Amino acid sequence: MKSLFSKVLGSRQGGTLLLASSYVLLGTLLRLGLLVATAGSVSWGLPTFAALLVGLLFDLCMAWFLTLPLGLLSVVWPASWSASRWLRLPLRAAWLFGAFLFTFWKISEILFWEEFGVRFNFIAVDYLIYTTEVVKNIKESYNLPLIIAIVLAVATGLFLLWRRLGFVRRWEEGAAADATPRWRNFALLLAPLLGLLLVAYLEGRRDLKAATTARTSIAERLTAGLRHMGDPQPGWDNSYDTEIAKNGEYAFLAAFWANQLEWKRFYPSRPDAVAQLRTTLLAQGGEPASADLNDITRRIKAATPARRLNVIQITIESLSAEFVGCYGSPDYAAKNLTPNLDRISRESLWFSRCYAGGTRTVRGMEALSLSIPPIPGQSVLRRQGCENLTTLGSVLRTQGYDTAFIYGGDGFFDNMNYFFGANGYRVVDLPRQEAAGKKASFGNAWGACDEDAFAWSIEEADKAHAAGKPFHHFVMTTSNHRPYTWPAGKIDPKLINREGGVAYTDYAIGAFLKAAQAKPWFKDTVFVIVADHCASVAGKRELEIRKYEIPLFIWSPGNIPPRKFDTMMSQIDTAPTVLGLLGASYLSRFVGHDALSPNFRPRAFISNYQKVAVLRPDGLLTVLKPVRQSVQYQADLATGALTPVASPDTTAVDEAIIYYQATDDLFNHGGLQNPAR
Repeated sequence: MKSLFSKVLGSRQGGTLLLASSYVLLGTLLRLGLLVATAGSVSWGLPTFAALLVGLLFDLCMAWFLTLPLGLLSVVWPASWSASRWLRLPLRAAWLFGAFLFTFWKISEILFWEEFGVRFNFIAVDYLIYTTEVVKNIKESYNLPLIIAIVLAVATGLFLLWRRLGFVRRWEEGAAADATPRWRNFALLLAPLLGLLLVAYLEGRRDLKAATTARTSIAERLTAGLRHMGDPQPGWDNSYDTEIAKNGEYAFLAAFWANQLEWKRFYPSRPDAVAQLRTTLLAQGGEPASADLNDITRRIKAATPARRLNVIQITIESLSAEFVGCYGSPDYAAKNLTPNLDRISRESLWFSRCYAGGTRTVRGMEALSLSIPPIPGQSVLRRQGCENLTTLGSVLRTQGYDTAFIYGGDGFFDNMNYFFGANGYRVVDLPRQEAAGKKASFGNAWGACDEDAFAWSIEEADKAHAAGKPFHHFVMTTSNHRPYTWPAGKIDPKLINREGGVAYTDYAIGAFLKAAQAKPWFKDTVFVIVADHCASVAGKRELEIRKYEIPLFIWSPGNIPPRKFDTMMSQIDTAPTVLGLLGASYLSRFVGHDALSPNFRPRAFISNYQKVAVLRPDGLLTVLKPVRQSVQYQADLATGALTPVASPDTTAVDEAIIYYQATDDLFNHGGLQNPAR
């Protein structure tokens, strides 16, 4: 072992070896420090010592992976440059930069552990999403100049340590004399990475093959496989042993791909959450499908005769209610950005107090298709186990509908194609259209313009109608998104950026509905027009409730009388409400409810990636967040102002826990699977 170390040290990869050794040294010191800090909580049995060994193995694995860039740079660095005192300085700088990053990460882990008592998880991933807020919080909470100074001192100290031991000189002299063929260095460095990617590819292919018959790309298979990154991480009865065994950077990457947080560890919990949710749902209608108290499956019997109407759901990218003129926003109403939607509002069943569940498109898709509250972490669309769930598409498909997800962009993004393909929908997206020889008339980085996506929907509707089948389309728009580009001559050329995006999307919807009116299937079609989320949710308050207000119109002339529905509702209530309007009877595992039902209980679910909340019509906002915290505010629904509640309403806290914890439990244990399969 010593001779191998000496051999590598005296080669091009000597610096890589020293950097990897520094990483392992830092990781070991951190692990021992955490062990001392939690001395009264660990088991001090075999698992504790096994945790130290497993942690060392993870550190060695990540040391190779994280020093790979320096290793590849060292391969291509000319030997003559390594012999020059000045030309080898960039390699030293790269080494010091790596040591700086490693030290910074380890100190960040100390601060993270101090607050949450765990290694990096999805909360740390979340911090990357809310960078502005997090950086501000760090500046206010910690002495950042002192931290940076310590990091620089440790990184420099490591370099000086290796130089004092003579290792730096051995590396630089060995690099200048190393005659090993470069291809051999590349092979040794990249072979493990290629091997791991192959394993991920095979795992992903297995998952996809079991879940869908649709054709999948290499990227989709790799993405599905990488979601298994968390599987090798150990788990012991004592959670501190488990955390000590982890490597922070590996845990971060695993959390990034798995996109979830363990509810009972980070949020207030109840042992009977699922049973209580079942009781809550049954009180709003339906008959239990089993006697199992942990089964929320209900038989929903229609109160009206069935109507096999077509359903086209237009899901609009980033359309806050304030942009739509009929909502009367003082900032936008006078600008007349949405004349078509304003007209539709007068002819529709208009749900004027609908709230989005989350802050991204996948959250909107989750709420609109699965009818569940937004559980912490990333959307279900991007998680393991997102196959064969109860969706609006799966319910309608069992009733003979042709169902399709229609998207102007590449549905590989955010795992959309896989999710919809594995949950009752055909996929029609830009790559599939291009493969069929259909080119976009206009596009940008996000894909084809909205007019193209709507044209595809018309084509799909024509095909289904010709085949004598009712149809359901989930159409996702893209144009109301940065970089805000659209075909020329469609809207006022003075409108730019977000306002132009809103106006163009409104134009495209108007043109689509006008074209649909000329079709024989129009008289039997329900159009659901809804936003996926708002344009922005950032703000000074814990949750900016006004920035979750979205438009929802259900338009079907001759089938659904127009009226304004002012009762508070959630985006997750959309699918059950549509099925109620169709007079559909079905097996439900939805958590949302038909908003038009006499038993409907008004409330809204809103969230970001960590905080989840229930908003009541009286303005009581209950927020659940790490670590096992619940806070309540009295919200001014008109302004969004939040006033802390002095005496917490424990009933509201229990209600929030029941909804969110039970949904999380059900998803993770198969309780949201499609019962009709």
